[in-house]
Amino acid sequence: MDHPLIAVLTGYFHGVLFFTLYTLLAVALLYGVVCLIYWWVQERFIFVRFRLARTYRFAFPGPFEEVFLEPAPAVTLHALLFRASATKGTVLYFHGNAGSLKRWGKKAQRFTRQGWNVLMPDYRGYGKSRGRLSEAALHADAAVWYDWLTGHEKEDRIIVYGRSLGSGMAVPVAAANHPRALVLESPFANLYDAARHQFYLLPYRSLLRYAFRNDKAIRRVTCPVHIFHGKRDPIVPYESALRLYAAVPDTVHREMLTFERGFHSDLWGFKRFQRVMGRILGTGQ
Repeated sequence: MDHPLIAVLTGYFHGVLFFTLYTLLAVALLYGVVCLIYWWVQERFIFVRFRLARTYRFAFPGPFEEVFLEPAPAVTLHALLFRASATKGTVLYFHGNAGSLKRWGKKAQRFTRQGWNVLMPDYRGYGKSRGRLSEAALHADAAVWYDWLTGHEKEDRIIVYGRSLGSGMAVPVAAANHPRALVLESPFANLYDAARHQFYLLPYRSLLRYAFRNDKAIRRVTCPVHIFHGKRDPIVPYESALRLYAAVPDTVHREMLTFERGFHSDLWGFKRFQRVMGRILGTGQ
């Protein structure tokens, strides 16, 4: 006959084992649900879109015009073309992930004041642009805008500019062509870096439907490359920009400016940034 204490201990350990297994199962189930939700809504994190009606009227200082392209059925691409009074060329500006040209169009003055036109597209689902989102579609759209621009501007008078998410469009475009220069503000080597920084507890590599492998595309770039990044960037880790810079071919002119107190969206506020950008816009080198 078993000792009563043994029976009590056996029952206790069985209870603990059952509770532990039940807890682990519940945690695993919850983790799976979180992963599923992340996979389902990730576009809302990556692309913070703001739509505008086709009839919306922009109001910016200086001359500008709207450009509409329809490269495929059910796809409408929209951009603003800002004109400088005495032009040195055109900056093809790929903006960040949030808002629309209603917000980003204000940035054009930074270039037009220095004699550069600015062609600034909205991505699919942003502003007046329409179409189904995918990484391949965004890359194709960026190429369409570059091709359109080369019909109006010589390639050696085009600077491709990518701001944060916009680097994911700017780098492949520059890699496939021969613009005057490639300028990247707060860029990433790939989107996995940003995801790891924000969602490190999730299997982000398996869940992400967007990679934006700038670190691979930039190896094919033949024009000068200028990278600006803040060490305190809470969205795109500084180390990601370092990896991107390391991937730039040694055969091209390259420079990386680090801002010790810089965050993600404040780099234009630094005098050093403005000074170097003035040099780039003045010489393209």
